[in-house]
Amino acid sequence: MNTWTEIKIAVSAKNIDRASDIANVVVPYGIYIEDYTNLEQTVEDIAHIDLIDEDLLKKDRNRAYVHIYLEPDVSPAEAVAFLSERYGAEGIAHEIELLDCAEEDWRNNWKKYFSPLAVGNNIMIVPSWFEDVDTQGRIPLSIDPGLAFGTGGHETTRLCLEMCEKYMKKGDSVLDVGCGSGILGIAALLMGASEATGVDIDETAVRTAAENAELNGVADRFTAICGSFTEKVEGKFDIVLANIVADAIIFLSKGVSGFMKDDAVYIMSGIIDTRADEVKAEVSKYFDIIEEHLDGGWVCLAAVKSRRSRDRRRIAY
Repeated sequence: MNTWTEIKIAVSAKNIDRASDIANVVVPYGIYIEDYTNLEQTVEDIAHIDLIDEDLLKKDRNRAYVHIYLEPDVSPAEAVAFLSERYGAEGIAHEIELLDCAEEDWRNNWKKYFSPLAVGNNIMIVPSWFEDVDTQGRIPLSIDPGLAFGTGGHETTRLCLEMCEKYMKKGDSVLDVGCGSGILGIAALLMGASEATGVDIDETAVRTAAENAELNGVADRFTAICGSFTEKVEGKFDIVLANIVADAIIFLSKGVSGFMKDDAVYIMSGIIDTRADEVKAEVSKYFDIIEEHLDGGWVCLAAVKSRRSRDRRRIAY
């Protein structure tokens, strides 16, 4: 039996989103968040009941926890040093605890904190192990994140889904750069896209995305690709989604337009608000930003090819 290391990080509940995103830099999988801030409302929204386990009611609502799981060959000391340095730089008071755990345990522990979630106007994200869920007339999107990032609960994913819902037309083709669990591309297909391509540099994410496409009956229209999208992807798309991080969006800004049709919409999320101006300045060199949403300290942008870029290409032809 392989013994993994669990890093349990305690922070103030108000800092849980920033703390979890810093933790995702250490390891982009095997992470879950324990947050009881809105326990009653969450249970009411999902189950429409007011009966909650007494032990849960006793939980400290002012504290939240990030749980990270490290493979046996990863140094816990290096991970803890990095986390402490980053949290200190961000002014996030924290406590870190190291625990040993069996691989089978952590693979299932996080499931306790993932529940059905309504997103936008059309989608209900449903964990694959839930049965008889009231979807409230929405399209059910069954998801099993496995070791890949992306359950739909984070503001960045939700903002991207809502923006996609607004700009995507039935029959559109969709490219999801950094697809994680495949949730964005699969949601687009369920809402009427003709085809979706999800690309990620992580093999686990690509495998999980393909499995989730199969789970939702859209595998015949979903292509999962492992590698750099600039090298592996071909063609042009109506919608390009990038729910990644600020630095990656800045890096991609120049090249992504080559994968977009003339009237395509580029939707970017995963941008922390303190980096928003920097990202917008770089993106604006190649695109016209047409909409911006802010939620929970995260920014989502929608953009189209700039008129300058289109005009330059016409002249070149």
